[in-house]
Amino acid sequence: MQWTDRIGRRLKPRDLHIFMVVVELGNISKAADSLAMSRPVVSKTIAGLEHTLGVPLIDRSPQGVEPTLYGRALLKWAIAVFDDLRQGVKEIEFLADPNAGELRIGCTETMAAGFVSAVIGRLFQRYPRMGFQMELGDPATLQFHFLRERKCEFVIARMLAPAPEPDMDAEALFHEQLFVVAGPGNKWLGRRKIALAELIDEPWILTPNQIEPGTPICEAFRAIGWEFPHARARILSTSLNLRNSLLATGRLLTVVPGSVLRFGPKQRPLEVLPVELPRWHRPIAIITLKNRTLSPTAKLFIECAREIAKPLAQGRK
Repeated sequence: MQWTDRIGRRLKPRDLHIFMVVVELGNISKAADSLAMSRPVVSKTIAGLEHTLGVPLIDRSPQGVEPTLYGRALLKWAIAVFDDLRQGVKEIEFLADPNAGELRIGCTETMAAGFVSAVIGRLFQRYPRMGFQMELGDPATLQFHFLRERKCEFVIARMLAPAPEPDMDAEALFHEQLFVVAGPGNKWLGRRKIALAELIDEPWILTPNQIEPGTPICEAFRAIGWEFPHARARILSTSLNLRNSLLATGRLLTVVPGSVLRFGPKQRPLEVLPVELPRWHRPIAIITLKNRTLSPTAKLFIECAREIAKPLAQGRK
């Protein structure tokens, strides 16, 4: 059967959308409710797709449905098709009015608190009607799920390895510097010099990725002959609000990225202690999918990100 007979005339975007909702919800009845359709119409649509392609797309069971090997392949490309269509619409909107662009960004919470907020702030001055949608997560989730599932156009996060994944491209922006900080009233404030070894038994609040092997704080303690095990981080959390609230008690220490100190809110009651820590070996980067056309809004953001990252990149020792 020729392409125009089998696919061009018979595989409709509406049918693909129904299939995607069925897979997402894992239940034909729920999909029908979500789509405001009858269950027989949804079932007939799936059956029609299976007949057109000549393969089963979903496995049915009393617990619901899940995609077959063929269904997962179709789902992957259906997501790409709708994403490309969405990008095309965005480009048309942008060409008609640059202020009307909308951008989906994936980043870590610390990037959102400093660097990314600075880029958005500058873009807002130039394009006050531009829209942004943020997806927050850890670097692995952002790259392996959000980016590949096209929930965001690109990710701004620390690279997980020296080279990006085979299906991704990465542009290094800067190597993050970490600083030891304390809240008001902390006993270490006011010291002109503090040896890192003096802080080994202090209570710390850190994120889980900051105490993994090879991180700057672990390397700094190892350089002076001390290990920094999990037990010494009294509190582990990715929440910036929790960290700031507990630091305000004056009893804990933490480390804060230089980009957050430079671009984040200035009113926070945090003081940098005179302690030297090395930079992260792997850079903060803009990570994109290969062969994916970026929207004009994304290109504007990346260009602005390069401008703002220059002082941080030049400061690398």
